[in-house]
Amino acid sequence: MTEWSTAQTDARRTLMQWVFGARATEVVSVATRMDLADTIGDGEADVTELARGYEIPPEQLNRLLRALASLGLCTEPRPGTFALTEAGSLLRKGHPASLHDFAGFHTAPVSLAPWSRLESNIRTGRTAFDEHFGMPIYEYLGNEPELSAVFNTAMSQETHRTAATLTEHYDFGRFTTVTDIGGGDGTLLASILKGRPGLSGVVFDTAEGAGQAAGTIKAAGLEKRCTVATGNFLEAVPAGADLYMIKSVIHNWDDDRAATILRNCRTAMSAESRLLIVDVVLPETVIPDSSELNPYLKDLQMMVLVGGKERTRADFEKLCTRAGLTLTDIVTLPSHVGLSLIEAVPS
Repeated sequence: MTEWSTAQTDARRTLMQWVFGARATEVVSVATRMDLADTIGDGEADVTELARGYEIPPEQLNRLLRALASLGLCTEPRPGTFALTEAGSLLRKGHPASLHDFAGFHTAPVSLAPWSRLESNIRTGRTAFDEHFGMPIYEYLGNEPELSAVFNTAMSQETHRTAATLTEHYDFGRFTTVTDIGGGDGTLLASILKGRPGLSGVVFDTAEGAGQAAGTIKAAGLEKRCTVATGNFLEAVPAGADLYMIKSVIHNWDDDRAATILRNCRTAMSAESRLLIVDVVLPETVIPDSSELNPYLKDLQMMVLVGGKERTRADFEKLCTRAGLTLTDIVTLPSHVGLSLIEAVPS
């Protein structure tokens, strides 16, 4: 009998992890849709009692829970008894750092089904989502209000986490006015303004995108220092700010439209204004990555869902040059955020 070397065993384990990766995603998806983490709650839960509440066979639920335990989302201290881990607790809706809707959206069929067309996307350049569903993702979400609400909450959950880190690594005290381009529900800008009484801001997005921004601003007590402006950043951006901020927007677009957005920002800027792009910056070559979301898989995600891309520093420099901007600095945020701060000034 031939014995496998440690290297061979590790190589096989690495490959098999990814061969079966989609199965793990589906396990998380089902647990999220069932609100299983909230049902388990604090402490330990008996599978028979859990199954009774769901009106499903205990044996089937036990198998799902054991799979979740193998993924590190719960433990099985005794046969048939389960408790959430810290990671599993993030699937609870009421958790302060909840990722319930984030996980729900990204493991839902609307996110996963287009990946079946990845090869076609690579060969033809046609966005997989558009090919699969017959329309762009934002048009699709516009026809699905419940799914759209989950998507918006998912984006807000991610922004909440980024906001605190962002303010620790960028000096907003240099500015008096900031416009958040594609600012959505205003979560990010409200977080920045809260601790800076000398700073005022504008949330700029489409009427639909900024639909909840007024409520966010009011809830934060910022009505006197923050307003909402609506429009299309592919056409124009409001003038008058000394800082323009654009988070997780540029990666949604191909190079031509990304350059258009940045050029519109440049048109709105004065000679002293600054542009802050908050986005993924890929290394020039692939290196082991410690961020929680593999940036190279995220790059493919942008291609599959919206026809966008993640970019290297050189890519951003080219975009800035096309837009009449000069990239002056890049600050890499902590690995758990997975984003960088890219500052540019008018050329």
